[in-house]
Amino acid sequence: MARLDNVLTGRGEYASGPIASEATAGLDINEGGGMSETPAPTPGAIHTSEDEQILHKLGYAQELFRAMGGFQNFAISFTIISILAGCLTSYYIAFLQGGPIAVTWGWLLVGLMSTIVALSMAEIASAYPTAGGLYYWASKLGSPAWGWFTGWFNLVGQIAVTAAIGYGLATFGTVLLNYWFSYPNTKEYIYLLYAIVLFAALVLNLLNVRITALLNTISAYWHIIGVVIIVGALIVIPDNHQSLSYVFTETINETGFGGGGSTFATPMFWYVFATGLAMAQYTITGYDASAHMAEETHGASRMAAVGMVSAVIVSVIVGFILLVAITFAIPDTAGAIENFGIIIPWIWTESMSQNWSEALLFIVVVAQFFCLTASVTSASRMMFAFSRDRAVPGHNLWRKVGRNRVPHYAVTAICVLAALIMLPAIKNYLVGYYVGTGIAVVGLYIAFILPVILRFRQGDRFQHGAWSLGKHYRWLNLIAIIWVGFICIVFFLPPYKVSIPGQEGWSWDFVNYAPFLVAVAFVLFGGWWVISAKNWFKGPVRMGTEEELELLEEEEAKDFDLPADTQYETT
Repeated sequence: MARLDNVLTGRGEYASGPIASEATAGLDINEGGGMSETPAPTPGAIHTSEDEQILHKLGYAQELFRAMGGFQNFAISFTIISILAGCLTSYYIAFLQGGPIAVTWGWLLVGLMSTIVALSMAEIASAYPTAGGLYYWASKLGSPAWGWFTGWFNLVGQIAVTAAIGYGLATFGTVLLNYWFSYPNTKEYIYLLYAIVLFAALVLNLLNVRITALLNTISAYWHIIGVVIIVGALIVIPDNHQSLSYVFTETINETGFGGGGSTFATPMFWYVFATGLAMAQYTITGYDASAHMAEETHGASRMAAVGMVSAVIVSVIVGFILLVAITFAIPDTAGAIENFGIIIPWIWTESMSQNWSEALLFIVVVAQFFCLTASVTSASRMMFAFSRDRAVPGHNLWRKVGRNRVPHYAVTAICVLAALIMLPAIKNYLVGYYVGTGIAVVGLYIAFILPVILRFRQGDRFQHGAWSLGKHYRWLNLIAIIWVGFICIVFFLPPYKVSIPGQEGWSWDFVNYAPFLVAVAFVLFGGWWVISAKNWFKGPVRMGTEEELELLEEEEAKDFDLPADTQYETT
């Protein structure tokens, strides 16, 4: 039987040629990309599930608890995308930087491109269904260096998106608590609430994975039903609505660029519109969670891919309906601009009533907490896997798994780092939030696209898993690569004229420091690679032969309160 350790040369570097075939070696894959029901012969008789056979071929033992079905895998990505989180907390970005046209048409443009990126990633996820996800793919399709940079950008992006989700929740939660209890609406108290909800997400993630899986299932229904309630209320309750022309053609430019010109005839407005895409692109992130949860999902070679793509498509459709309904309900443009910091609660209060605003905010805040909890889950699994392959300082601690098969220390580290990354928001919470979203988008999408570049480079030599794009990978991968290059440039640019040193009104409070932070991260990780890591980081580390992994699982079983897979539970 083929073994993955044979792909290493005598120098400890990856041999050339396709490696993805090892992920499904011994499994009968038909021309349509389907996997037959006949599993490969197993080296032992301890475990015989197809998922574990594939995981063993990838070099790992089943340490996490495989308890998720396909819907739960979809639900975690759908929850992290969270149309009731990202596109509401960052609505002001698109509204000020483009107007309703950036909200509606910008959402559809970004949604289409994100679907193409998700399709490109899903094919690779099917070939390598492991918690390491992106960095594992890059290591196998390229080299340890590709894996190193992909992994670190992914980890930084995961931490940043967790922080941005949590801080967005805190801003909405502050408004709701202010309505209910006169909770202070200051930067310091927003951060205090952020720390509280982050701690709550930490506690939930230390519990049995069945609990987080259940929360993700509830979250999916909560999001769909919540959108139906919100859209229904915005259609029925307000006495007046904006016109169809306003929702789909109105332009706004509050950035200071181009003299405030807000037509596409003004060249600078194209720049403004592009920066306004940050709302949609920040929202449609985090769907790599389906890959990171692969070792906890049944039928992972197919379900991780299907979960990833379906989460994006459903989010784009339902999110568009939500954004259109909100934009129709805007009472007046001047008031929305004046209250941009709390634009969504303001729209709901002015168009309906405070009672309605409180009710809808409650729906949204609960959804955003589901989103935060799921993001911590996904990020901790990525940190666990990256540490399992010795890439993270203190890796022996972060890769430890508790008796309930949850990486407790990795969960804790993600929450602490997420708390630290948003400290600048105490100075200016709106710019701080914008920067947090920028780092999240750039970090995650760089990590998303590096494996796609490598898969595109392999061409027809790539050996797919149970789910494949067929020949369509050629144009899908190419579009995905171009799009990610575009958004990485755009979100490094100053969002407002006062963000540029030397301009009237310039202040450090308005500077987009995302490029600086990402550059520092690149220098740190790049310098670390050149000075040291290239000598010891060899990419994914096999935990043993397939026979040894089965014996290891049997030996470790006594250390856990749960079996490796729900199919091994006894009643």
